[in-house]
Amino acid sequence: MKVILTKEVLGLGDPGEIVQVKDGYARNYLVPQKLAIVATKNNMAQVEAERKRIAAAQAKEAEQMSSLAGRLRSLPLQLEVRAGEGGRLYGSVTNQDVVKSLAALGYEIDRRRIIMEPIKKLGDHTIKIKLHPQVTAELQIKIKTAEIASPQEEAEQDGARIPDIDRIPAEA
Repeated sequence: MKVILTKEVLGLGDPGEIVQVKDGYARNYLVPQKLAIVATKNNMAQVEAERKRIAAAQAKEAEQMSSLAGRLRSLPLQLEVRAGEGGRLYGSVTNQDVVKSLAALGYEIDRRRIIMEPIKKLGDHTIKIKLHPQVTAELQIKIKTAEIASPQEEAEQDGARIPDIDRIPAEA
């Protein structure tokens, strides 16, 4: 089924585009969520008439996102993670970790807008954030090791107590 997008749909297209999607996706998701309308002759003529308004709205939004991209480029983002020998991480840094760090700094970004492969090594990395169809920001992230506590300190933080082996009386 052909539909005309009324809003940006990540991975599908931008407002005003005519795209081919499966019938169920259009009927059950895109149309009820008002993300798209069915591409009939009347709807296509109506969209052509509104194309100037859509272009002006997108230009204004792109300008706002460009200023946000400038602020993100200069943002010193550091993540502390646990790492083993050779700088390999226990696990990896994903877009969800980046979203949490940005939220702590006051930036609300959808995790689907962050374009990155999982980071598995310490050091400086560059990721891309697609803020708008015409605006992509590059963000520098520094991954460094977190201070690793001793097992005794970790257990105390969790509320558990590890017995001190030196104080356990020896059984005779």
